[in-house]
Amino acid sequence: MNKRRFVAERRQAWRRFAELVDKIDENTQAKLSPADAADFSRLFREVCYDLALIQSRDWGHGMVGYLNGLVTRGHNCFYSAPPGNLAHVVRFFTTGFPRVFRKNIGYFFAACALFFLPLAVSWAVVQADPSLAQRVIDSQSLQQMEEMYSEKGPMQKHKDDAAGEFGEQRSAMAGFYVQHNVGIALQCFGRGILFGVGTAVTLLYNGIVLGAVSGYIISHGHGDRFLSFVISHGSFELTAIAVAGGAGLIMGDALVHPKERTRLESLRSRGGEAIQIACGAAVMLMIAALIEAFWSPSAAPSTWKYVIGTLLWVLVYLYLFVAGMGGPQTETGENRENAPNAL
Repeated sequence: MNKRRFVAERRQAWRRFAELVDKIDENTQAKLSPADAADFSRLFREVCYDLALIQSRDWGHGMVGYLNGLVTRGHNCFYSAPPGNLAHVVRFFTTGFPRVFRKNIGYFFAACALFFLPLAVSWAVVQADPSLAQRVIDSQSLQQMEEMYSEKGPMQKHKDDAAGEFGEQRSAMAGFYVQHNVGIALQCFGRGILFGVGTAVTLLYNGIVLGAVSGYIISHGHGDRFLSFVISHGSFELTAIAVAGGAGLIMGDALVHPKERTRLESLRSRGGEAIQIACGAAVMLMIAALIEAFWSPSAAPSTWKYVIGTLLWVLVYLYLFVAGMGGPQTETGENRENAPNAL
């Protein structure tokens, strides 16, 4: 048997084995069906034999490298102990969540348009004419927010008494922020079931309110205290609201455009990824709550808060757009498609 005929006969078996290995790699806690398990065991032995045969006949380093990679991955799947729940969670948040986020990146951009654009417009309009804020928020709430960031307000007391009474309250504040922030994310996500309209309205409303509050506080001369307070946790909080909104829009689109499926089948098919994205957004909001409770009101100089806050914004977007790229799954996928054809 010559090399060309050997590759033609064995290519399908190699690809089938690679698919089974990828299936295990993509979900470390997945259990193969009895038929797949039998295929895996049989194909693992065959690939090992194929590797030994190719090495003995010196049919090229490319083919040896490809099959050696398959054998190594198959050995790891067969003999390694399954990771615990914690390892699975860590793997999801370090690589899985950013990957599924980027797979559905268009919905995130749509959510950003629905959230950040109204925020920017209402901010600019209210900062130019503070009286317009009362059309969005009642005057009593506006007065309380202005007092909060004044020179003698609660935010300043947090700085002056970091180790005293206010310092002891920070754990309680963190719990409140977690409940409040995650609640907003769940609203943005859960209201997607209303064909996406609920999510869109929630994003628009929160964007307008946050923009009006920001413009009003800054227009009254409290810009430095306000911006130095929000810049750090805002990177996680504001981005996570848009991420959760994107997850809600996925559900809405699944209901509006089910294609050949029923709406229920479409929702089941696409709902898994939407839930994963929403879970990632919830964790981001928990991180934001911790920063908001312990770092944002600290006595650190404003300059340091601006520096750390800017770095956190960069970190958040590097995580979402870069984490998990070029990992083993991508590389092996490319090898699976290209290596046999190149031999």
